[in-house]
Amino acid sequence: MDPRAASDDIVVWVENHLESWRQIPHYIGVARGKTFDAADEGQFLELKGVIVQELEMILASGECNWPTKDDVHEMMNNIPSLRYISQLNDGALGNVEHQWHLIYIRWHATLGQLKVKYREFEARNPKSGFLSRWTSW
Repeated sequence: MDPRAASDDIVVWVENHLESWRQIPHYIGVARGKTFDAADEGQFLELKGVIVQELEMILASGECNWPTKDDVHEMMNNIPSLRYISQLNDGALGNVEHQWHLIYIRWHATLGQLKVKYREFEARNPKSGFLSRWTSW
């Protein structure tokens, strides 16, 4: 496998994964406000499935160690449904939001580390064109 293509893939996967993670606070807010319906519940469960699948793809690359699989699975298990979240007290909701934030920040740190790693790769291999996909560093 071409290392440039593999490295490009992992960065894109992590960026896409972050987009999935950015949706979680929206659903926590919907649950907190008790303004959800069956369609929202279905979309939330679908999002959780996407997050777990994306995580497996990223971890299978061997490029990422943080956040851990256990951290992400614990978070997903702590928020099984919007109905469940809507019944949590403020302290428990605060813990869920804190757990989300820790994982979200870890993903950003991981993405930054990957970009630095492959920036160095690009510096050693300037004809690769690897960094052309990222325009806003």
